[in-house]
Amino acid sequence: MLKRGLIGILLAATAFAGAATAQDEAGFQSYLQDVRGRAIAQGVRPATADQVLAGLTYNQRVVDLDRSQPGGNPANPTTNTITPFAPYLRSHVDAARITQGRTKYLAERGHLARIETQTGVPESIMVAIWGHETNYGRVMGNFDLPRSIATLAYEGRRRTLFEPELIAMMKMVDRGVARSQLIGSWAGAMGGPQFLPSVYLRLARDGDGDGRADIWNSDADTLASIGNYFYNAGWRRGQPWGLAVSLPAGIDRSSVTNRLISPRCPRVFARQSAWRSIREWRALGVLSQGKPWPADEVQATMIEPDGPGATAYLLTGNYRVILDYNCSNFYALSVGLLADAVER
Repeated sequence: MLKRGLIGILLAATAFAGAATAQDEAGFQSYLQDVRGRAIAQGVRPATADQVLAGLTYNQRVVDLDRSQPGGNPANPTTNTITPFAPYLRSHVDAARITQGRTKYLAERGHLARIETQTGVPESIMVAIWGHETNYGRVMGNFDLPRSIATLAYEGRRRTLFEPELIAMMKMVDRGVARSQLIGSWAGAMGGPQFLPSVYLRLARDGDGDGRADIWNSDADTLASIGNYFYNAGWRRGQPWGLAVSLPAGIDRSSVTNRLISPRCPRVFARQSAWRSIREWRALGVLSQGKPWPADEVQATMIEPDGPGATAYLLTGNYRVILDYNCSNFYALSVGLLADAVER
């Protein structure tokens, strides 16, 4: 009797899951028709909308991946525990990534030098972003982007983000991007720079002169697009991202505490100090660990990602530009440190 009872429960659960899946699929197909109309109203050609949306089915795996992200499931909130930076640094700025970065840096110097002249963005920063995002083009994702983005838009938790991205993807096809090219990460990022469709439309650039911004197959286009992103985000020509420093034992941290709350990424900016000029930091006894100091008037914040007694970093306004790409202190620090290692 017990065995029969368990079988009954399993059969009921399977039937319930099947009914839920069918309901999701029916709702998804209805949603696709709705979004098709909204896309056409925004200027997408009907034939393009049909080409992009044809044959799409609901992808539960994408929803599960989204909900497993930090903050992705309201029923399972993340803690406020601050983890140390050192393990992250070891895995993201390792010998292999540095070696591969130097190889790419040397191979692309012709393109990189031209992009730096045009944008002011250092060659090594462009390479470091490329290395962090896709391991220099090796890992760009294998999800069908229209299916993933349509699923995330339909699921509804972040529809205001993903529906415009789905329509932007249709506009990409209207501009000549092949439907077959729309492959990337489960969350919609694509190509060497891992741009969302709306970012591609605004900032992707042709770096090799063939008239197309092919961020999937052209290293030159990938680097030109990254450089253009940083230029657009306000990169200051001739200013470093930051530098590693040592703090004097008796420094009064309360005198440089940041008392402002950022409306964007508050936990990220809360770990940084108040702004002070390089002149003021040096007057406090802060010592560079080898990198040349920026000009005395340059403003910088300070972060101690592994706590007092470990390496600290002074961060200029250009660090904030890296955060614009990915609002994570660990990400931005490791991009800067990989860039420094690549150009040595």
